[in-house]
Amino acid sequence: MFRTALRNVLAHKARLLMTVLAVVLGVAFVSGTLVFTSTVSDAFRKSSEKGFTNVDVAVRPHKGSGSQAAPGEAPRLPQSLLDRAAKVPGAASATGSVSGFAAVPHKDGTFSTRGASSTGANYYPGADGKDARYPLKSGRAPRAADEVALDAKTAERGGYKVGDTVRMSVDGPVLRQKLTGVFTTDDGNVSAGGTLALFDTATAQKLYGKPGGFDEIELKAAAGTSQAALKAAVEKVLPKDAEATTGKQLAKEQADATAKAMDGMRTGMLVFAGIALFVGTFIIANTFTMLIAQRTKELALLRAVGATRRQVTRSVLIEALLVGSVASVIGLLAGIGIGAAMRPLMESFGSVVPDGPLVVSGSTVITALVVGTVVTTLAAWLPGRRAAKIPPVAAMNSVHATATAKSLVVRNVIGGLLAAGGAAVAAGASSESALGLGAFLLVVGVFVLTPLLSRPLIAAVGPVLRAFGMPGRLAQQNAVRNPRRTAATASALMVGLTLITAITVIAGSVQKAIDKMAADAIKADYVVVMANMNALSPDVAGKLAAHPKVTSSSPLREAPVRVDGEDDSLTGVDGRTIGGLVKVGFSAGSFAGLTGDKAVVDEKTAKSHGWKNGSSFAVAYPDGTNGRLTVAGVYKGNQMFQGIMVDNATVTPHMPQVDDRQVMVKVKGGASSANKESLREALGDNPAIQVQSKDDISREIAKVVSLMLNILYGLLAMAVLVAVLGVVNTLAMSVAERRREIGMLRAIGLDRGEIKRMVRLESLVISLFGGVLGVGLGVFFGWAAGEQIGASMATYELVLPWGSLAVFLLLSGLVGVLAALWPARRAARMNMLVAIKAD
Repeated sequence: MFRTALRNVLAHKARLLMTVLAVVLGVAFVSGTLVFTSTVSDAFRKSSEKGFTNVDVAVRPHKGSGSQAAPGEAPRLPQSLLDRAAKVPGAASATGSVSGFAAVPHKDGTFSTRGASSTGANYYPGADGKDARYPLKSGRAPRAADEVALDAKTAERGGYKVGDTVRMSVDGPVLRQKLTGVFTTDDGNVSAGGTLALFDTATAQKLYGKPGGFDEIELKAAAGTSQAALKAAVEKVLPKDAEATTGKQLAKEQADATAKAMDGMRTGMLVFAGIALFVGTFIIANTFTMLIAQRTKELALLRAVGATRRQVTRSVLIEALLVGSVASVIGLLAGIGIGAAMRPLMESFGSVVPDGPLVVSGSTVITALVVGTVVTTLAAWLPGRRAAKIPPVAAMNSVHATATAKSLVVRNVIGGLLAAGGAAVAAGASSESALGLGAFLLVVGVFVLTPLLSRPLIAAVGPVLRAFGMPGRLAQQNAVRNPRRTAATASALMVGLTLITAITVIAGSVQKAIDKMAADAIKADYVVVMANMNALSPDVAGKLAAHPKVTSSSPLREAPVRVDGEDDSLTGVDGRTIGGLVKVGFSAGSFAGLTGDKAVVDEKTAKSHGWKNGSSFAVAYPDGTNGRLTVAGVYKGNQMFQGIMVDNATVTPHMPQVDDRQVMVKVKGGASSANKESLREALGDNPAIQVQSKDDISREIAKVVSLMLNILYGLLAMAVLVAVLGVVNTLAMSVAERRREIGMLRAIGLDRGEIKRMVRLESLVISLFGGVLGVGLGVFFGWAAGEQIGASMATYELVLPWGSLAVFLLLSGLVGVLAALWPARRAARMNMLVAIKAD
């Protein structure tokens, strides 16, 4: 049976080509994903390890203790602790480190938040006057408050050289620093495209709110001292609120964090690879069904000479295994190429990956080979089993075992139950897992029902097809001649279009909800934030309040607190002006009472605590003091404003470091380009600060939604491409199966052009059938998912992008036309006499 299977594979090379391509594409996607994510993870891991080459032990504030002290208290890691740590046995040197955000724009003033973090830190010279962490490439280290050093990559990208003035920002106000030096570093963030700016230690401590203190103390072990021994020695001098960690452990933590971050990308890409393989399963099953149908006499002869049903099934599975193995190897090689090409592709989009070798692990190879062979073999099992059941005598007389009425009734009942159950579960889903289960059941149910649905839906376009004369009528009859084949072909396209449609509906609805939310929730003309969403300096709110065109403003600042013994937060606002800057409906009270120890809370928070207007509750502030607040209003929260609001005068004295999340501003004359530019000039034309109108907020979010949508479209294009191969494969094999029929049609008067038209119309009908099912299911899933989104987003409502839906249907028709080009040409070029004599 093995020799028989091998002979069949070699005898039908052209027919199996599309199946091989379908498996190759799916496996290539899987292996490419694994190779790329492994390569990136390895590059970041090695970069992380390099970043800790000068750190044998690091002392940090104890987890949970916080890294900042309250006003008037000693810093968490004071200079005295650094001095003690430097004297422990086995320590060669000790370095104090302070770090935070530092926006460094290019020399032309442009600033990008893409890529890794923008970091500022301190240059801590040792006894030799140098900081071993940052070897200077040119110039000298910063020594004064108005000096800075940049890493070599940032200096090169920004166009800076020693002696230039660098306009930069830490928390809002513009700093004009003289560039005194350029250094090299093994910092992983810099390798990944981030920026690193160094100040002298005193300046860094002042900028980051830690005068006289450090975020971390890094120790280098003396020769012959292990990291573990140094750690044990350091722990003897540490206070209770500090902890020591070895350099190896720090490198591992950062590597683990990188791996965890890559897990999301890997999972997402593998999901789409799985979709491509799932669609490919239809093609493989279709291919083997048609191949076996063309070999019924051959299989019957094998049965007649003694082969058992199991042997016949086994020969088909061996054939599939051979095809799957060859396709998996090719797919693996293609995937390695895809993985290698992804790095420069990411860099072209502005993301930088550290240098490193291409990683092709043993698990990647095994996964790719197993996935390809298993999918192919499973897809071929049902056609092989069905072929083995054909009675030898019936098969030898070309009487194929057609589906009985009973089997069709059973299939339709099962499909109806699955579809109805899936629709019910998806419509009433209260979680993502329930929605996923409902979607899966519905898709499977519709697939099972597709043969039943094909006849009425294709019949509905009969009048249009009849307008093309005899080719149109023949195309309609051919499309419904084998409903199962038509169903399998259309279902491959249906799956891809279902996902594309659902994603488009959800994205359009979310964008509309965000636009409505911004319009409904904000009265302010502008919202001022840092470009990377970091905290703003209070100086920004002060400068805006003093601006002559500003009529009212309010900074929003957050403070972590404990409310009635539970972790929570307070949002500080200007109680006098906030009512004119935001729109939130009150069910009780108003912003008018927001002074002193009064607070306003959203309905959800009030309900969870059992509060109402006039209720009081205990608050433990971040500086350790306790107080009580009284509810002066209950408002309807939304995605932009929710939680507990108090007056800034109440919460600010208890904040260890005062900074703002954003500043809301109302100006004379409303939002305009002139007013926006005026506010930007008042803030020093700082590229790290964004002055956003309501339209700007909507556009910013729309960019993110569009980017995600385009990425998803690109990933789903693989599934659609596989579906196109399925249509081509089905038509090509259908043409080969109907050679005699096509020859007879030619003989009775159809010319080559009409034969081509017949095949093209058949392909068009099948593709549009799949497109209609896909768009219909996609709209349903978009609605079902929207019901969940609407539960947490009050402004959400279903928006049907009719233009996009029409484009999807047109594209499905275009798929049918393009897929039919080669099969139609092949059918038209048949020699009618040879075709009529074909067996």
